[in-house]
Amino acid sequence: MTSNDVPRSEDRTDARMPRWLPRAMVLALALVACFQLATWGFHQLINLLLNVLIAFFLALAVEPAVDWMAARGMRRGLATGLVFVGILGVAAGFFALLGSMLAGQITNMVEEFPQYLDSVISWVNNTLHTHLSRVEVQNNLLKSDWLQKYVTDSANNVLAVSATVLGSLFNLLTVALFSFYFAADGPRLRRTLCSVLPPHRQTEVLRAWEIAVAKTGGYLYSRGLMALISGIAHYVLLEVLGVPYAPALGIWVGLVSQFIPTIGTYLAGALPILIAFTVDPWYALWVFGFVVIYQQFENYVLQPRITAKTVDIHPAVAFGSVVAGTALMGAVGALIAIPATATLQAFLGAYVKRYEVTDDLRVHGRRGRGVRALARMRRNLHDVQPSAPLEDRKADGTQAEGEEVR
Repeated sequence: MTSNDVPRSEDRTDARMPRWLPRAMVLALALVACFQLATWGFHQLINLLLNVLIAFFLALAVEPAVDWMAARGMRRGLATGLVFVGILGVAAGFFALLGSMLAGQITNMVEEFPQYLDSVISWVNNTLHTHLSRVEVQNNLLKSDWLQKYVTDSANNVLAVSATVLGSLFNLLTVALFSFYFAADGPRLRRTLCSVLPPHRQTEVLRAWEIAVAKTGGYLYSRGLMALISGIAHYVLLEVLGVPYAPALGIWVGLVSQFIPTIGTYLAGALPILIAFTVDPWYALWVFGFVVIYQQFENYVLQPRITAKTVDIHPAVAFGSVVAGTALMGAVGALIAIPATATLQAFLGAYVKRYEVTDDLRVHGRRGRGVRALARMRRNLHDVQPSAPLEDRKADGTQAEGEEVR
């Protein structure tokens, strides 16, 4: 064996695995496992987290009313219960009126369906020169494959529909319970949260909470006032035209138009237009024109006056926040997007330094005339300013030899 064949101690030391590598690998695997577990838990609890978020904003909305009652000697739990009973009563009355209206309309449509079918068949026979009959159309419709398949699928999906309804009721109960506890134990919750924060952070948290309560409550109350005005206005129109179920339709238009952002007005107006069409097609046109005109009146006159001191955000910002909230959290995000954006805007407004805007015509939207006026003013100043002597300009070197002097 030569000296080259004998392994050196340095080579054996370099060939060994570093001592920190096994621990680093175990730590990396543990971090990956924790991340996967947290992701799985988040996906499992996403429904609960959304319910808690809805409950929190609902508690913020009712907290001013609860504080008002509590300040007059009423127990906070009792005040919260009364507020929720009032909300439940309004919701139950709304759905009762809407349900009776829909039931009556469905009954009338079922009773008058043969007349509608006869008129449609008569129009088709006169237009296309066919010889269809109502009995033939009914038999073909009842014996069609797609109708039988639809009935079979609906019967098989009864269990799934029942599970969906029960799940929705459970979510509603969860939101109601969390909202009640958040509103009833609001001061205790704030004290618990502030107890784990340093004093300067406690001030910021309490300030953010106060702004959130003001903006969310202001959003709810301003929307409720506009819903009342809109409902009364549409009720008067429908009552004058003799459209059936005018009170229920007025409540429908008021609530849906105000609490479904951006497109709520058009969704709300579709139902009274459809019912007015069954009375007289010209009535439907009148209702459509009134919905359009009232929407403009609300956007440019009513809404700025009511929301000036509550939720004062630009319509474009409101629309963008609704789109973003819908993309992130669906219908829940659309509902809470506007008060959340208003709260964030008000909170950040205290930390953004603002300056006085210069008095320029371009600030007021007159860019072209402003620029021309500015150029004209500069020319006038240049003409009035006296010219320097030729010798001084030559000494400064600002004029070339032989240049014409003005």
